[in-house]
Amino acid sequence: MASLSPHVGPSGHFWKYAFRLLCASIYLFLVAPILVIIPLSFNAEPYFTFTPGMLSFDPDAYSLRWYRDILDDAHWMRSIRNSFIVGLSSTLLATILGTVAALGLSRSDMPFRTAIMAMLISPMIVPVIITAAGMYFFLSSVGLSQSFAGLILAHTVLGTPFVVVTVTATMSGFDKTLARASASLGAPPTTTFFKVIMPLIGPGVISGAMFAFITSFDEVVAALFLAGTEQRTVPRQMWAGIRESLSPTILAVATLLILVCVMLLVVLELLRRRNERLRGIRS
Repeated sequence: MASLSPHVGPSGHFWKYAFRLLCASIYLFLVAPILVIIPLSFNAEPYFTFTPGMLSFDPDAYSLRWYRDILDDAHWMRSIRNSFIVGLSSTLLATILGTVAALGLSRSDMPFRTAIMAMLISPMIVPVIITAAGMYFFLSSVGLSQSFAGLILAHTVLGTPFVVVTVTATMSGFDKTLARASASLGAPPTTTFFKVIMPLIGPGVISGAMFAFITSFDEVVAALFLAGTEQRTVPRQMWAGIRESLSPTILAVATLLILVCVMLLVVLELLRRRNERLRGIRS
């Protein structure tokens, strides 16, 4: 392709750079609201606008006041603790269930494979408010509404499809003759799974687990239906803060959430590249 570029006419170069400019404009339009939150979280004044001191880059106009408020507020600390408890627990369950389901769906002799796959990924397609309402009525009937167990189960349902999709995609490039070779050498199924299959599909499993964790940590609709006062997660606490007492502390929490998501996305990209190297693909 590089050898053909000298023969591209002026119109071709124009459309190439116009397309890049359009993509950059769309990206900036999507990211700009997030970028505005970050400097506002360091505002020394309790305003949701840029003060004259901030615009002139006065050091006195910036402060860590709202980040200290997070540490000093028992409600925020409890919601952060709850988010990690629910997120890690639901991620563990979603990873186990999603990986087992993906291994079964990768078998060519699996009956009703398409229907089962459609059912497993339906929480990704059905509007989350419908899923949350359905889980509320079901969990209320079994006495698990407004409990950690109910919230963890709900987040597990929402996170499992991401594990199923990522592990299924990884299994599509898996050489099944390796598992058959392990079995022919006398290895039991558990040894074959942990020694042969798991090291190869590990990046897909970890990627799915991270997507499940992000989904749980960022989920607010199911928490509105199922979480009680003691089970408030960070998004649920942010929702309550917006409605009850609007404070720039919410901007500080949002900045921390952005930082966590960026870190997880970097890890996912590193895992993707490692997976490509394992498959012998060179980008």
